[in-house]
Amino acid sequence: MIDVAAPALPRIEHLWAEPAFGSALSGRLADAYGAPLTFEQSVGRPTIVANFVSTLDGVVSYVTPEAAGGGEVSGFFGPDRFVMGLLRAVSDAVLIGAGTLRAGAAEAWTPDYIYPALALEAAAMRDRLGLAPQPTTVVVSASGQVDPAHPGLAAPDVPALLVTTHAGRERFDASPSGLEVVDAGSERVEPEALVEELAHRGFGVVLCEGGPHLLAGLLERDLVDELFLTVAPQIAGRSHRAPRLGLVEGVAFSVADAPWWRLVSLARSGEHLFLRYRRQRGTDDEREA
Repeated sequence: MIDVAAPALPRIEHLWAEPAFGSALSGRLADAYGAPLTFEQSVGRPTIVANFVSTLDGVVSYVTPEAAGGGEVSGFFGPDRFVMGLLRAVSDAVLIGAGTLRAGAAEAWTPDYIYPALALEAAAMRDRLGLAPQPTTVVVSASGQVDPAHPGLAAPDVPALLVTTHAGRERFDASPSGLEVVDAGSERVEPEALVEELAHRGFGVVLCEGGPHLLAGLLERDLVDELFLTVAPQIAGRSHRAPRLGLVEGVAFSVADAPWWRLVSLARSGEHLFLRYRRQRGTDDEREA
């Protein structure tokens, strides 16, 4: 039972949301989020949901030592962190690349780390949904050059998995017992092999939090089902001296092949917008309808 003195939660004002049947949220969480939160299950693989924050001009990272993550882009905005925590709370695993791991030197990819006020309610919801106490942290690194003592990998109560290559697996033969290592390829971790490994573990919903290169690889193989995008009210700009990172890096789609998405909900809190899109895999005629 939740203590009536529990910390107040932010309010997300949903301006429009597609009708949905059922929701993982109830009580205070449902009131705070303001819309249903449920996912269509993909056939034969996990449903992959991406969550990012960007500036008005599409920058997701300033790529500087003091501002490498999304927190600086959102302004460490409480409602954005609340939504991140909610998405982690309903996911079997949180998927990140090695660059995201390094950018968050002291982070853990759990609901209660990103939004501590969620701790009790997230635990209760995960229990009600039949999920493990914490989502598994899944790190993708071709080289295997990650620190097994990183707080996000070494916490005894948070399952952690490194998906790497032959060379990366050899590097971690003597890894700490808390970090499981999987060899998913000879030279690089192919998106299909990664998703196959996640499916083998029985994950139903996998939350991808970046970075942009990992997201690009999944998008290129059409493996992303939903995108939650917080738009922060700032403009970062780019130049040859400060290239910055966009939402998708390393992949360029042609006009004919660029994937289209359907708006599922539109919300706001303060001057931040919260967009939710679902991959639209129909024909041009269905898209126009």
